[in-house]
Amino acid sequence: MGARCSKLSLCWWPSHLKSNLNYSSDLENGELLPGGFREYSLEQLRAATSGFSSDNIVSEHGEKAPNVVYRGKIQEDDRWIAVKRFNKSAWPDSRQFLEEARAVGQLRNERLANLIGCCCEGEERLLVAEFMPNETLSKHLFHWENQPMKWAMRLRVALYLAQALEYCSSKGRALYHDFNAYRILFDQDGNPRLSCFGLMKNSRDGKSYSTNLAFTPPEYLRTGRVTPESVIYSFGTLLLDLLSGKHIPPSHALDLIRGKNFLMLMDSCLEGHFSNDDGTELVRLASRCLQYEARERPNAKSLVTALTPLQKDTQVPSYILMGTPHGTQSPEQTMWDTTMMRELQMSFPSKCGQIRYRKR
Repeated sequence: MGARCSKLSLCWWPSHLKSNLNYSSDLENGELLPGGFREYSLEQLRAATSGFSSDNIVSEHGEKAPNVVYRGKIQEDDRWIAVKRFNKSAWPDSRQFLEEARAVGQLRNERLANLIGCCCEGEERLLVAEFMPNETLSKHLFHWENQPMKWAMRLRVALYLAQALEYCSSKGRALYHDFNAYRILFDQDGNPRLSCFGLMKNSRDGKSYSTNLAFTPPEYLRTGRVTPESVIYSFGTLLLDLLSGKHIPPSHALDLIRGKNFLMLMDSCLEGHFSNDDGTELVRLASRCLQYEARERPNAKSLVTALTPLQKDTQVPSYILMGTPHGTQSPEQTMWDTTMMRELQMSFPSKCGQIRYRKR
Protein backbone atom coordinates (compact mmCIF):
# COMPACT_ATOMS: atom_id res chain seq x y z
CA MET A 1 0.00 0.00 0.00
CA GLY A 2 1.15 3.56 -0.63
CA ALA A 3 2.39 5.81 2.14
CA ARG A 4 -0.10 8.21 3.68
CA CYS A 5 1.96 11.20 2.57
CA SER A 6 2.23 10.14 -1.05
CA LYS A 7 1.15 13.60 -2.22
CA LEU A 8 4.37 15.36 -3.27
CA SER A 9 6.29 12.65 -1.36
CA LEU A 10 7.05 15.01 1.51
CA CYS A 11 6.63 12.63 4.47
CA TRP A 12 10.29 12.84 5.37
CA TRP A 13 10.57 16.63 5.26
CA PRO A 14 10.78 18.55 8.56
CA SER A 15 7.41 20.05 9.43
CA HIS A 16 8.55 23.67 9.11
CA LEU A 17 9.81 23.00 5.57
CA LYS A 18 6.53 21.36 4.57
CA SER A 19 4.84 24.55 5.70
CA ASN A 20 7.14 26.67 3.55
CA LEU A 21 6.64 24.55 0.44
CA ASN A 22 2.87 24.40 0.66
CA TYR A 23 2.09 27.98 1.63
CA SER A 24 -0.48 28.50 -1.11
CA SER A 25 -2.74 25.58 -0.25
CA ASP A 26 -6.28 26.49 0.73
CA LEU A 27 -6.26 24.08 3.68
CA GLU A 28 -9.67 22.84 2.63
CA ASN A 29 -9.23 19.64 4.63
CA GLY A 30 -9.74 21.67 7.81
CA GLU A 31 -6.54 20.56 9.54
CA LEU A 32 -5.62 24.13 10.42
CA LEU A 33 -9.15 25.35 11.00
CA PRO A 34 -11.41 22.53 12.18
CA GLY A 35 -15.04 23.46 11.78
CA GLY A 36 -14.51 26.27 9.26
CA PHE A 37 -16.34 29.61 9.34
CA ARG A 38 -19.34 29.98 11.64
CA GLU A 39 -21.57 32.61 13.17
CA TYR A 40 -21.31 32.96 16.93
CA SER A 41 -23.83 34.41 19.34
CA LEU A 42 -22.92 37.45 21.41
CA GLU A 43 -23.43 35.31 24.51
CA GLN A 44 -20.83 32.79 23.29
CA LEU A 45 -18.23 35.48 22.66
CA ARG A 46 -19.00 37.24 25.92
CA ALA A 47 -18.37 33.96 27.75
CA ALA A 48 -15.21 33.26 25.74
CA THR A 49 -13.68 36.62 26.68
CA SER A 50 -14.83 36.60 30.33
CA GLY A 51 -17.34 39.34 29.66
CA PHE A 52 -14.97 41.28 27.37
CA SER A 53 -12.66 41.69 30.33
CA SER A 54 -9.95 44.33 30.07
CA ASP A 55 -7.52 41.61 31.19
CA ASN A 56 -8.11 39.90 27.85
CA ILE A 57 -7.45 42.92 25.63
CA VAL A 58 -4.62 42.25 23.17
CA SER A 59 -4.92 45.41 21.04
CA GLU A 60 -1.58 47.20 21.17
CA HIS A 61 -3.38 50.43 22.04
CA GLY A 62 -5.54 48.72 24.66
CA GLU A 63 -8.96 50.13 25.42
CA LYS A 64 -8.04 53.33 23.56
CA ALA A 65 -8.23 51.51 20.23
CA PRO A 66 -11.38 52.45 18.25
CA ASN A 67 -12.09 48.74 17.74
CA VAL A 68 -10.80 46.53 20.54
CA VAL A 69 -9.36 43.03 20.07
CA TYR A 70 -9.71 40.46 22.87
CA ARG A 71 -8.29 37.01 23.31
CA GLY A 72 -10.77 34.35 24.29
CA LYS A 73 -11.37 30.65 24.49
CA ILE A 74 -14.28 28.70 23.04
CA GLN A 75 -14.90 26.08 25.70
CA GLU A 76 -16.77 23.62 23.50
CA ASP A 77 -13.74 22.93 21.30
CA ASP A 78 -11.01 24.25 23.61
CA ARG A 79 -9.84 26.73 20.97
CA TRP A 80 -8.13 30.07 21.62
CA ILE A 81 -9.50 32.89 19.49
CA ALA A 82 -9.05 36.60 18.81
CA VAL A 83 -12.27 38.63 18.92
CA LYS A 84 -12.46 42.07 17.32
CA ARG A 85 -15.34 44.14 18.68
CA PHE A 86 -16.21 47.13 16.51
CA ASN A 87 -17.54 50.40 17.81
CA LYS A 88 -21.24 50.93 17.29
CA SER A 89 -20.86 53.22 14.26
CA ALA A 90 -18.37 51.11 12.29
CA TRP A 91 -20.83 48.87 10.43
CA PRO A 92 -24.34 50.37 10.30
CA ASP A 93 -25.33 48.00 7.48
CA SER A 94 -25.62 44.54 9.03
CA ARG A 95 -26.12 42.86 5.66
CA GLN A 96 -22.89 44.31 4.29
CA PHE A 97 -21.02 43.24 7.41
CA LEU A 98 -22.22 39.65 7.09
CA GLU A 99 -21.46 39.55 3.37
CA GLU A 100 -17.93 40.81 3.93
CA ALA A 101 -17.29 38.49 6.88
CA ARG A 102 -18.54 35.43 5.01
CA ALA A 103 -16.44 36.30 1.96
CA VAL A 104 -13.24 36.81 3.96
CA GLY A 105 -14.13 33.72 6.00
CA GLN A 106 -13.82 31.61 2.85
CA LEU A 107 -10.08 32.30 2.68
CA ARG A 108 -7.85 29.63 4.16
CA ASN A 109 -4.09 29.99 4.04
CA GLU A 110 -1.22 29.47 6.45
CA ARG A 111 0.13 32.93 5.72
CA LEU A 112 -3.05 34.46 7.18
CA ALA A 113 -4.46 34.67 10.68
CA ASN A 114 -7.67 33.25 9.24
CA LEU A 115 -11.17 34.51 9.96
CA ILE A 116 -13.17 31.68 11.52
CA GLY A 117 -16.39 33.41 12.50
CA CYS A 118 -18.40 36.53 13.21
CA CYS A 119 -21.29 37.86 15.26
CA CYS A 120 -23.98 40.31 14.21
CA GLU A 121 -26.63 41.00 16.85
CA GLY A 122 -28.41 44.32 17.16
CA GLU A 123 -25.72 47.01 16.94
CA GLU A 124 -22.94 44.58 17.85
CA ARG A 125 -20.43 43.63 15.13
CA LEU A 126 -17.64 41.19 16.02
CA LEU A 127 -15.10 39.17 14.07
CA VAL A 128 -13.48 35.96 15.29
CA ALA A 129 -10.04 34.87 14.08
CA GLU A 130 -7.34 32.38 14.94
CA PHE A 131 -5.39 33.54 17.98
CA MET A 132 -1.71 34.25 17.34
CA PRO A 133 0.23 33.88 20.62
CA ASN A 134 3.55 35.54 19.77
CA GLU A 135 2.61 39.21 19.40
CA THR A 136 3.03 41.58 16.46
CA LEU A 137 5.81 42.61 14.10
CA SER A 138 5.61 46.07 15.65
CA LYS A 139 6.51 44.59 19.03
CA HIS A 140 9.40 42.51 17.71
CA LEU A 141 10.79 45.15 15.37
CA PHE A 142 10.25 48.47 17.13
CA HIS A 143 10.00 47.48 20.80
CA TRP A 144 12.36 44.54 21.11
CA GLU A 145 14.09 43.61 24.34
CA ASN A 146 17.64 42.18 24.42
CA GLN A 147 17.68 40.81 20.86
CA PRO A 148 16.80 42.66 17.62
CA MET A 149 15.15 40.68 14.85
CA LYS A 150 17.73 38.77 12.82
CA TRP A 151 18.34 39.57 9.16
CA ALA A 152 17.24 36.10 8.03
CA MET A 153 13.96 36.52 9.90
CA ARG A 154 13.34 39.95 8.39
CA LEU A 155 13.76 38.47 4.92
CA ARG A 156 11.39 35.64 5.85
CA VAL A 157 8.78 38.10 7.11
CA ALA A 158 8.94 39.98 3.81
CA LEU A 159 8.54 36.80 1.76
CA TYR A 160 5.71 35.33 3.83
CA LEU A 161 3.75 38.57 3.67
CA ALA A 162 4.27 38.81 -0.08
CA GLN A 163 2.95 35.24 -0.29
CA ALA A 164 -0.07 36.26 1.79
CA LEU A 165 -0.82 39.15 -0.57
CA GLU A 166 -0.35 36.91 -3.61
CA TYR A 167 -2.82 34.39 -2.19
CA CYS A 168 -5.39 37.08 -1.38
CA SER A 169 -5.04 38.55 -4.87
CA SER A 170 -5.57 35.11 -6.42
CA LYS A 171 -8.84 34.86 -4.49
CA GLY A 172 -10.12 38.27 -5.56
CA ARG A 173 -9.28 40.02 -2.26
CA ALA A 174 -6.40 42.24 -3.39
CA LEU A 175 -7.44 45.20 -1.22
CA TYR A 176 -5.98 45.38 2.27
CA HIS A 177 -6.65 48.29 4.59
CA ASP A 178 -3.91 49.77 6.77
CA PHE A 179 -1.21 47.26 5.89
CA ASN A 180 1.40 47.86 8.60
CA ALA A 181 3.51 46.21 11.29
CA TYR A 182 0.58 46.04 13.72
CA ARG A 183 -1.33 43.83 11.27
CA ILE A 184 1.38 41.16 11.21
CA LEU A 185 1.13 38.51 13.91
CA PHE A 186 3.33 35.58 14.88
CA ASP A 187 1.86 32.11 15.34
CA GLN A 188 2.86 29.24 17.64
CA ASP A 189 5.69 28.29 15.26
CA GLY A 190 7.08 31.82 15.17
CA ASN A 191 5.88 32.33 11.59
CA PRO A 192 4.47 35.72 10.58
CA ARG A 193 0.87 35.88 9.43
CA LEU A 194 -1.20 38.69 8.00
CA SER A 195 -4.28 39.55 10.04
CA CYS A 196 -7.51 38.84 8.18
CA PHE A 197 -9.14 41.87 9.81
CA GLY A 198 -7.56 44.22 7.27
CA LEU A 199 -9.31 42.38 4.44
CA MET A 200 -12.69 43.65 5.64
CA LYS A 201 -13.84 46.82 3.93
CA ASN A 202 -16.83 48.74 5.21
CA SER A 203 -17.70 50.49 1.98
CA ARG A 204 -18.21 49.11 -1.49
CA ASP A 205 -16.19 51.79 -3.27
CA GLY A 206 -12.91 51.22 -1.44
CA LYS A 207 -13.02 54.44 0.60
CA SER A 208 -11.79 52.95 3.83
CA TYR A 209 -8.24 53.86 4.78
CA SER A 210 -6.81 55.51 7.84
CA THR A 211 -3.13 55.96 8.52
CA ASN A 212 -0.50 58.63 9.13
CA LEU A 213 -0.52 60.86 6.04
CA ALA A 214 3.28 60.58 5.75
CA PHE A 215 2.84 56.88 4.97
CA THR A 216 -0.29 57.11 2.82
CA PRO A 217 -0.15 56.08 -0.87
CA PRO A 218 -0.13 59.23 -3.03
CA GLU A 219 -3.15 58.13 -5.08
CA TYR A 220 -5.21 57.83 -1.91
CA LEU A 221 -4.43 61.46 -1.09
CA ARG A 222 -5.66 62.39 -4.57
CA THR A 223 -8.76 60.21 -4.85
CA GLY A 224 -9.59 58.84 -1.39
CA ARG A 225 -9.63 55.33 -2.84
CA VAL A 226 -7.62 52.23 -2.02
CA THR A 227 -6.43 50.12 -4.95
CA PRO A 228 -4.35 46.92 -5.17
CA GLU A 229 -1.40 49.15 -6.06
CA SER A 230 -1.94 51.07 -2.81
CA VAL A 231 -1.34 47.84 -0.91
CA ILE A 232 1.97 47.38 -2.74
CA TYR A 233 2.96 50.91 -1.70
CA SER A 234 2.24 50.00 1.92
CA PHE A 235 4.31 46.84 1.46
CA GLY A 236 7.17 49.12 0.44
CA THR A 237 6.86 51.05 3.70
CA LEU A 238 6.97 47.72 5.54
CA LEU A 239 10.22 46.82 3.74
CA LEU A 240 11.64 50.10 5.05
CA ASP A 241 10.57 49.08 8.56
CA LEU A 242 12.38 45.75 8.18
CA LEU A 243 15.51 47.40 6.79
CA SER A 244 15.77 50.12 9.39
CA GLY A 245 14.08 48.78 12.51
CA LYS A 246 12.26 52.12 12.58
CA HIS A 247 9.15 53.60 11.00
CA ILE A 248 10.73 55.94 8.44
CA PRO A 249 8.56 58.18 6.23
CA PRO A 250 8.89 57.01 2.61
CA SER A 251 9.82 60.49 1.37
CA HIS A 252 12.85 60.61 3.66
CA ALA A 253 13.88 57.06 2.73
CA LEU A 254 13.60 57.79 -0.99
CA ASP A 255 15.82 60.86 -0.58
CA LEU A 256 18.50 58.63 0.96
CA ILE A 257 18.08 56.03 -1.77
CA ARG A 258 18.36 58.61 -4.56
CA GLY A 259 21.49 59.94 -2.90
CA LYS A 260 22.90 56.40 -2.85
CA ASN A 261 23.07 56.55 0.94
CA PHE A 262 21.01 53.43 1.45
CA LEU A 263 23.35 52.12 4.17
CA MET A 264 22.08 54.98 6.32
CA LEU A 265 18.69 53.27 6.18
CA MET A 266 19.99 50.03 7.67
CA ASP A 267 19.41 49.11 11.29
CA SER A 268 22.75 49.59 13.05
CA CYS A 269 22.13 46.36 14.95
CA LEU A 270 22.40 44.45 11.66
CA GLU A 271 25.94 45.63 10.97
CA GLY A 272 28.06 42.70 9.84
CA HIS A 273 25.05 40.37 9.53
CA PHE A 274 24.00 41.02 5.94
CA SER A 275 25.72 41.42 2.59
CA ASN A 276 25.64 44.73 0.76
CA ASP A 277 24.22 42.92 -2.27
CA ASP A 278 21.23 41.64 -0.28
CA GLY A 279 20.70 45.02 1.34
CA THR A 280 20.88 46.75 -2.02
CA GLU A 281 18.37 44.33 -3.53
CA LEU A 282 15.86 44.86 -0.73
CA VAL A 283 16.25 48.63 -0.94
CA ARG A 284 15.73 48.45 -4.70
CA LEU A 285 12.55 46.43 -4.20
CA ALA A 286 11.25 48.91 -1.62
CA SER A 287 11.95 51.75 -4.04
CA ARG A 288 9.94 50.00 -6.77
CA CYS A 289 7.00 49.54 -4.40
CA LEU A 290 7.11 53.23 -3.47
CA GLN A 291 6.90 54.58 -7.02
CA TYR A 292 4.65 57.63 -7.25
CA GLU A 293 2.82 56.24 -10.27
CA ALA A 294 0.80 53.23 -9.17
CA ARG A 295 1.17 51.44 -12.51
CA GLU A 296 4.96 51.35 -12.09
CA ARG A 297 4.82 49.26 -8.91
CA PRO A 298 5.31 45.47 -8.98
CA ASN A 299 2.45 43.09 -8.25
CA ALA A 300 2.39 40.58 -5.39
CA LYS A 301 3.59 37.72 -7.57
CA SER A 302 6.64 39.75 -8.61
CA LEU A 303 7.39 40.45 -4.94
CA VAL A 304 7.44 36.72 -4.19
CA THR A 305 9.72 36.09 -7.16
CA ALA A 306 12.14 38.82 -6.05
CA LEU A 307 12.23 37.82 -2.37
CA THR A 308 12.54 34.04 -2.72
CA PRO A 309 16.24 33.93 -3.76
CA LEU A 310 17.19 36.31 -0.92
CA GLN A 311 16.16 33.88 1.82
CA LYS A 312 18.75 32.81 4.41
CA ASP A 313 18.88 30.00 6.98
CA THR A 314 15.90 28.33 5.36
CA GLN A 315 16.50 25.13 7.37
CA VAL A 316 16.10 26.99 10.68
CA PRO A 317 12.54 27.16 12.07
CA SER A 318 11.14 30.63 12.67
CA TYR A 319 10.69 30.12 16.41
CA ILE A 320 14.45 29.53 16.68
CA LEU A 321 15.28 32.68 14.73
CA MET A 322 12.73 34.62 16.78
CA GLY A 323 13.59 33.14 20.16
CA THR A 324 9.90 32.56 20.90
CA PRO A 325 8.14 29.64 22.60
CA HIS A 326 7.09 26.81 20.31
CA GLY A 327 4.00 24.65 20.13
CA THR A 328 0.37 24.82 21.15
CA GLN A 329 -0.10 26.26 24.61
CA SER A 330 -2.22 28.78 26.45
CA PRO A 331 -1.47 32.52 26.10
CA GLU A 332 -0.56 32.57 29.79
CA GLN A 333 2.02 29.80 29.27
CA THR A 334 3.41 31.61 26.22
CA MET A 335 3.87 34.79 28.26
CA TRP A 336 5.64 32.84 31.03
CA ASP A 337 7.95 31.09 28.55
CA THR A 338 8.76 34.39 26.85
CA THR A 339 9.66 35.97 30.20
CA MET A 340 11.94 33.05 31.03
CA MET A 341 13.65 33.25 27.64
CA ARG A 342 14.26 36.97 28.09
CA GLU A 343 15.85 36.34 31.48
CA LEU A 344 18.13 33.74 29.91
CA GLN A 345 19.04 36.12 27.09
CA MET A 346 20.17 38.67 29.68
CA SER A 347 23.20 36.43 30.20
CA PHE A 348 24.02 36.64 26.48
CA PRO A 349 23.65 40.29 25.43
CA SER A 350 23.58 40.99 21.72
CA LYS A 351 25.76 43.50 19.92
CA CYS A 352 23.02 46.05 20.50
CA GLY A 353 22.29 44.80 24.01
CA GLN A 354 22.92 48.23 25.47
CA ILE A 355 19.72 49.40 23.76
CA ARG A 356 17.28 47.58 25.99
CA TYR A 357 14.11 49.06 24.58
CA ARG A 358 13.65 50.66 21.21
CA LYS A 359 10.65 52.93 20.91
CA ARG A 360 8.83 53.63 17.71
